Amino acid sequence: MTNETALVVFSGGQDSTTCLFWAKREFKEVHALSFRYGQKHEKEVELARRIAEGAGVPFTAMDLPLIGTLGRNALTDTSMPMDERIPDGEEFPNTFVPGRNLFFLSVAAVRARELGIRHIVTGVSQTDYSGYPDCRDNFIKSLNVTLNLAMDYQFVLHTPLMWRDKAQTWALADELGVLDLVRRETMTCYNGVPGDGCGHCPACKLRREGLEKYLEATNKI
Repeated sequence: MTNETALVVFSGGQDSTTCLFWAKREFKEVHALSFRYGQKHEKEVELARRIAEGAGVPFTAMDLPLIGTLGRNALTDTSMPMDERIPDGEEFPNTFVPGRNLFFLSVAAVRARELGIRHIVTGVSQTDYSGYPDCRDNFIKSLNVTLNLAMDYQFVLHTPLMWRDKAQTWALADELGVLDLVRRETMTCYNGVPGDGCGHCPACKLRREGLEKYLEATNKI
């Protein structure tokens, strides 16, 4: 078990890519783990692989198709139209995949344990959490305790973006020297469009609004 290595749950999107480079700054060694779970935008996994390889980070992709079959949602069901509005927090968006972060972090913990790693990094945020309950701080803290008890192992779940909105996440990417990489090479879009995305899905809207806010505040427009 080492304090010098971290495993990043890595989708290849804005948030997880920012976390990947945050982890590279904070730890001597970083590993990246992506998942294929039947998502429509599965090309994110190949983008994640490309980014990880460019960063010199060992990359693994795992298949978890069960997640996409447990509940009906617009990210895994091609027959369901996707909500295009940003949720107001009063209801779940239809892009919510029940249990996704629960599964991802549990599998990541098993993987980390096998590698002798106790630090796990995830890009969830309660500030811009899109109505997903498994992005909240109380869930992460609860799961951290549960994973430690379940495997008798001292994991530490790191959430560098938990209290950052999207503009602040762009600021962190800029601080880490990867703003252009995050903007051009990542994929946040639920419709599978890299970079600035489709511009219509909730993920693209949050990403664009945050970028515009950050660029305006720093006079970089």
